[in-house]
Amino acid sequence: MAQNPPDLRPDLAPTPRFDDSRREGQPSIGMVSLGCPKALVDSERILTRLRAEGYAISPDYSGADAVIVNTCGFLDSAKAESLDAIGEALAENGKVIVTGCLGAEPEFITGAHPKVLAVTGPHQYEQVLDAVHGAVPPAPDPFIDLLPASGVSLTPRHYSYLKISEGCNHKCKFCIIPDMRGRLVSRPANAVLREAEKLVEAGVKELLVISQDTSAYGVDRRHDLSPWKGGEVRAHVTDLARELGELGAWVRLHYVYPYPHVRELIPLMAEGKVLPYLDIPFQHAHTDTLRRMARPAAAERTLDRIAEWRDICPDITLRSTFIVGYPGETEEEFQTLLDWMDEAQLDRVGCFQYENVDGARSNDLPDHVPEEVKQDRWDRFMEKAQAISEAKLAAKVGSRQDVIVDEVDADGVATCRTKADAPEIDGNLFIDEGAEALSPGDIVTVEVDEASEYDLWGRLV
Repeated sequence: MAQNPPDLRPDLAPTPRFDDSRREGQPSIGMVSLGCPKALVDSERILTRLRAEGYAISPDYSGADAVIVNTCGFLDSAKAESLDAIGEALAENGKVIVTGCLGAEPEFITGAHPKVLAVTGPHQYEQVLDAVHGAVPPAPDPFIDLLPASGVSLTPRHYSYLKISEGCNHKCKFCIIPDMRGRLVSRPANAVLREAEKLVEAGVKELLVISQDTSAYGVDRRHDLSPWKGGEVRAHVTDLARELGELGAWVRLHYVYPYPHVRELIPLMAEGKVLPYLDIPFQHAHTDTLRRMARPAAAERTLDRIAEWRDICPDITLRSTFIVGYPGETEEEFQTLLDWMDEAQLDRVGCFQYENVDGARSNDLPDHVPEEVKQDRWDRFMEKAQAISEAKLAAKVGSRQDVIVDEVDADGVATCRTKADAPEIDGNLFIDEGAEALSPGDIVTVEVDEASEYDLWGRLV
């Protein structure tokens, strides 16, 4: 049985799933979607618009009249991956339109690939559509080309990402996302809730709330009110989470910065309105390292908040990501991070080795850490995280867990997730026997009878 690997990239979205149905003579567009779930939502929106105009979506290069590559620019390695994907699409298809975060640097792309048809930046949907129209004119048949009410989804039908805002107001020295995606722009609360309601009506069982900074949702709108269900709803993460919790689906919160008002979310988790799961990008624990990152330097208060959250909601699962080998990180600072991990006992952890990103202010910091030291620290950090995960999962043996089914294979083995597991980035729970009748999206109760470092096994109750 495959187990969840310890080095999953926490910035990557699930692999897109394409519907390859196509009528005769219908123009078809391919999509390569790279990067995070926020980029995956952008890809879904672009494809939804194209489907409405009569385009088919091709799952391969050969069946496409042109290809859109939605790029990632989070790290230099991600930029290289995006350039490779553009090159492959050019070689395999020839007609390529580039969009996404790396599109904010058009000269960088055209310098490497001058034959691309167009380059647009992130969430510039109209410009992407204009480029598609120029390369492959639409030919809609209004009697045949019907668009589902929920739009095009690139994830399994039983879960969906729900993006509540664009951009970010933080100025972390290692990150260029605000330069590429701009400052925080929150969607009206009623628009988010209408989308969520339609998704649930279409069969979605789990809503994964995403943005660059979910906790800051509505700050740019001064937490304004919008009409909803005969009343009004405030553009604030707590109010939004409460309303989402009334829709009857699992609600999972990602990218939540640990501001003091996050405490208001925890009672909603204890009440079962929202999944008891917080994805919080702590990044480090040493005060000096956090200051060099230009991030809030309050690791001690963070431990107090974690203790308070667990006191309110003992079942809460905490996931986070960290950076090791940041410029100037000493062995003492790294050891502080390991010691903090011992105290925090986080349930799910991802980790990056620091790397320069063109345009990031951290590039100019002194005392960059040698690659071999970064690797050693990453190994030691993941060893610590794995030990914590193994102990926490072992403690679940004998417990009963509600799980959502993601897949049932030909042998009748069901791959599921507990409330503590987000798709792709966390662990799985496997049901080896009696799962033949289950389907993706089913929510069932299991008794856990085995655990590994990252995954669980159980039987239906």
